[in-house]
Amino acid sequence: MDRVHLYIVLTRTNTMISRLIHLFTHDEYTHAALALDSELQEMYSFGRKYTYNPFLGRFKQERLNEGTYGLAKKLPGVILDIEVSPEDYMHVRELIEHFRSNQERYRYNVRGLFYGLFKKPTTRDDRFLCSQFVYFVLHESRIVEFDIPASLVRPVDFLTLDARIAFMGDLKRLLGEPTEICPMRTRFYRWVRNRFESGRAA
Repeated sequence: MDRVHLYIVLTRTNTMISRLIHLFTHDEYTHAALALDSELQEMYSFGRKYTYNPFLGRFKQERLNEGTYGLAKKLPGVILDIEVSPEDYMHVRELIEHFRSNQERYRYNVRGLFYGLFKKPTTRDDRFLCSQFVYFVLHESRIVEFDIPASLVRPVDFLTLDARIAFMGDLKRLLGEPTEICPMRTRFYRWVRNRFESGRAA
């Protein structure tokens, strides 16, 4: 059976909220988005409605040269490539279209942001964090199952998936000349990272 591709984009910007999350969690990445194409032209998440207001957020289409991405001189990140069936891909598209058609209903899960730092879930179905949204779409499409409340899913949790790393490094490079793809799988990446961190601790 033919397979198609979805892309999870994980980043860490230099915003106040991103620094706060990193301070509490030490997570390598603090933002997640879901892209329907390898060029990231159809990339969606929950984020700031206005670039300079960290607490007023919504569902939005994101671009690497706009918003908080656009403000960053460097944008460390990783792009995970997930193979899915055409049926599951279409289900993802339908869910994305639902969010696009009902944008006014959904808001950023500000309470979930702070509750999540203390591992307390929230349950409202009209409020989403970035990683909560990505997980919701993938979970509803029967692609990903983490067995934890959606509001507690963090961007780095997606690194546990058996996915191919299509790119790792400064995502700003993708706005310039074509960049070589890194044919690495997340399992190997986690092994390298764990060995590095163990050696550094010793």
